[in-house]
Amino acid sequence: MSSHSEDAGEPVEVEPMPGYLDLITRASTVMLGAWRDCSSCGLELSKRTLLDNAYITLTEIALFFFCAFLWTQVRRGLTESLFKPLAQWWRLMPKDAAKMPESAWKLVFYTMSWSYSTYLLFFTSYSFFHDPPSVFYNWKSGMSVPTDIAIAYLIQGSFYGHSIYATVYMDAWRKDSAVMVVHHIITLALISFSYAFRYHNVGILVLFLHDINDIQLEFTKLNVYLKSRGGGYYLLNDILSNMGSVSFSITWFWFRLYWFPLKVLYATCVSSLQSVPSIPFYFFFNALLLALLLMNIYWFLFIVVFVVKVLKMKEVNDVREYEDEDGNKTAAGLLRRPQAENNDDGAGHHISAQGKHVQNGITKDKHL
Repeated sequence: MSSHSEDAGEPVEVEPMPGYLDLITRASTVMLGAWRDCSSCGLELSKRTLLDNAYITLTEIALFFFCAFLWTQVRRGLTESLFKPLAQWWRLMPKDAAKMPESAWKLVFYTMSWSYSTYLLFFTSYSFFHDPPSVFYNWKSGMSVPTDIAIAYLIQGSFYGHSIYATVYMDAWRKDSAVMVVHHIITLALISFSYAFRYHNVGILVLFLHDINDIQLEFTKLNVYLKSRGGGYYLLNDILSNMGSVSFSITWFWFRLYWFPLKVLYATCVSSLQSVPSIPFYFFFNALLLALLLMNIYWFLFIVVFVVKVLKMKEVNDVREYEDEDGNKTAAGLLRRPQAENNDDGAGHHISAQGKHVQNGITKDKHL
């Protein structure tokens, strides 16, 4: 691994970002053409391509499992030594005190990880955000991975390995928890395969466009818990939770439904074949990215439902939540033991939903 990509090509002219229609027409045309040209596509070709182009060492695999285990232990340690004592000191209500450590942990991690990817994209020589096609400039099978990007991959990959376990055994169970497990598996597959096939440049861009929403969500949830504590009401935390909720909704669309398809999917569907005509696993990686986009749309529908309910000034609950014990047990039985209690949490990993009552446009109970 090197400190920076020594083969980074310098584009003569930055290609303007396409629109949705241009993305759909050009991507579908290119993909259909690639499918027709792939006369030898099949299991045997995939096996040969995998053996010829996947580069990952046993040391890197061992580091992944070690760091995934480490994240679990760090979370448990912080929960017992910091987050739970803080919940007691703040005198949170019991239901909020039970949920607060999960949000605090995720806020700490995502703030760190997104800050690092922001640094890579905007404070180094990488031009991936402003010129997405550059992620495939001078791509070579088995090329070295810059050390700074390799560190980002180790951090993110091991965290999502930990998150699969955490969603099933550590987090509160919700309606979309099964979808969340699928999301983590797809994300981990994208991270692992993109590293092994040296698509690390586009991977950093994908991570940057997704992590910001998690920061806003967990920040908002923490302020929801803090606005009603010690038997009192704290206006500042209520205002911050509402601001965070609005910001979350806007950036979800902007980052995941606007920039993600127009920057990332256009680069992987169209620009990749222009730079590397025989790029390996073209359809596989684009299928995973399209699945990620569909899940982003799925969660955005929850946000739309939330906004509609707030505008109608009706009772608002997290539409992902199971409202009775039987529902909790039915959902939990899909992947894990049922939660004993506190499953009326209105806060999830990728969805903003407001509290029980809305008065004068400002929610007065739980927001997320």
